Amino acid sequence: MNSKQKTAYILQIHKNPEQVNKFIKQLIAGDQADVYVHIDKRNYEQIHSKLIKNENVKVLDKAIVCEWGDISQVDTTILLLREVLAAKENYDFICLRSGQDLLVRNGFKDVLIKNKKSIFMTLRKVDKRNSGLMEVNWPKITRRRYTSFHPVRVYRSVVQSFYRKGINAFPNKNDWPEEYSLFNGAQWFSIPLEVAWYIIDFIDTNPWYYKYFENTLCPDEWFFHTLIMNSKYKEDVVNNNFMFVNWGKTLQTRNSPLYLEVNDIKAIEASGQYFARKFDQDIDLKVIDYFTDRVSFEPMLCKKDEVPG
Repeated sequence: MNSKQKTAYILQIHKNPEQVNKFIKQLIAGDQADVYVHIDKRNYEQIHSKLIKNENVKVLDKAIVCEWGDISQVDTTILLLREVLAAKENYDFICLRSGQDLLVRNGFKDVLIKNKKSIFMTLRKVDKRNSGLMEVNWPKITRRRYTSFHPVRVYRSVVQSFYRKGINAFPNKNDWPEEYSLFNGAQWFSIPLEVAWYIIDFIDTNPWYYKYFENTLCPDEWFFHTLIMNSKYKEDVVNNNFMFVNWGKTLQTRNSPLYLEVNDIKAIEASGQYFARKFDQDIDLKVIDYFTDRVSFEPMLCKKDEVPG
């Protein structure tokens, strides 16, 4: 089986270029994908020259300081989408991933070939427990990740507690149409090229939309989901981004996936997902090599009715 269309992967990275190169090699195997890479501005000079040189790989010249929980995450994704569209290539899908992800199962290209119009992203329930992230105005100082006790975490907890009781002391005062509903889910997605064109066109012609999210908390988990689910493309959404994640449960770890190690291999493979995060070569290099030696984005040699799904 051979795909006539390449896939565009857009990667947001900030560390470990050697590890990122192993992921990129998985993705460009068999000339099935092009990879567009954004490097966090804080680490651009240290990293950009160490990334693999290949005609299938484009490292963006423009770099943004990309921070957890901040609109800069959305800015980075938009920048990458624009870069892909500017290339004017006839890609089938655009897939957003990070530099700490890996392919962990063969056959993902086959899934895309079989489901050409589908939008793959996760959707979570929106209610008072999480809608305060959007409906409260969050100053930039509050949009930071802290892995231990910190006054900002206490502030966020108190503000959200009051919000859930019906008290919004610091409302998001930007315009939001009554006919639009909020949706959220994990940041990572795979969207057909047509949907990417729609997203960029909508943003460019509806400046109020971006403005609403500027001072929200973790807008990367709402911005694209809400836009798509309030469009004609909502019928094409499949609630799955094919990502294995092992979330922490303690105060120190619950805001971030746990690092994956060799002893997680069995659970990763049993999950049936095609990607996993997050990996770190300084934590466990063996688990990275295990998957990069076995898995790639090349289509599987299988009959049409045997394409994995």
